[in-house]
Amino acid sequence: MTEDPAAGGLHSLGAHTGQQSDLDALIRTVARGDERAFEALYDQVSPAVYGLIRRILRDPAQSEEVAQEVLVEIWRSACRFDDHRGSALSWIMTLTHRRAVDRVRSTQASSDREERAAAAQATLPFDQVEEEATSRLERERVRRCLDSLTELQRQSVTLAYYGGYTYREVARLLSASLGTVKTRMRDGLIRLRDCLGVER
Repeated sequence: MTEDPAAGGLHSLGAHTGQQSDLDALIRTVARGDERAFEALYDQVSPAVYGLIRRILRDPAQSEEVAQEVLVEIWRSACRFDDHRGSALSWIMTLTHRRAVDRVRSTQASSDREERAAAAQATLPFDQVEEEATSRLERERVRRCLDSLTELQRQSVTLAYYGGYTYREVARLLSASLGTVKTRMRDGLIRLRDCLGVER
């Protein structure tokens, strides 16, 4: 990769010293768990984060997903920011660049595995081929059912069941009340159960 990790952020946020100082101060406040500071930080950096990821990944859906991962990581690891090693913007964009490159490598590795698996299946017994095909279809079915949920339901269920977050952590990450998250998650799980045809 030859792209400058901070390039997207510098263009959209500006390279003014005062603005960088504001961002440095914001991230220190975020490190203390201040949700309003994180909201302000999110508004300032999310366009630059998404822009850099989009240039690396190209795919809009994957770019949105990785951008969300980066912003969650900023919230969780803001305490690791060290202004003696550079500005908050540089730290954020380096983290963003690393995540995007990791996704490229992961996607490529996954593609390579699928190609190897497809080549190997030619010599597999029929029962094993059928079992693997069924497993892949089940994953696709779950993905389609998740896509049928509302945005808040899908995010809540994904963070809780795939990310391992508690209800309270999910509520904080999604800037929603605890009651709203619990309700949306319950409704989302009911819709998932109905979509997947799971018996009560």
